Amino acid sequence: MTEDDKDALKEFLQGAGMIVFVVGVFILGLILIGQLQNPPEQKFEVVDTYNGCDVVRYTPDYSARYAYFLDCK
Repeated sequence: MTEDDKDALKEFLQGAGMIVFVVGVFILGLILIGQLQNPPEQKFEVVDTYNGCDVVRYTPDYSARYAYFLDCK
């Protein structure tokens, strides 16, 4: 491989890296826009009653578990 070939390959890889970076930023932007357009789910929901109190189910942020508490008036 000659020096000219090495220089050409180096320039090609730098250009390809820039294209991959731009496409990645574009895809990340689309994902973020999609997240902003979806309304957040309701975090609190009354699911039952217990001794005259409401049993409330709570969904913490970024969690796959529910938390419950009693809301007595």
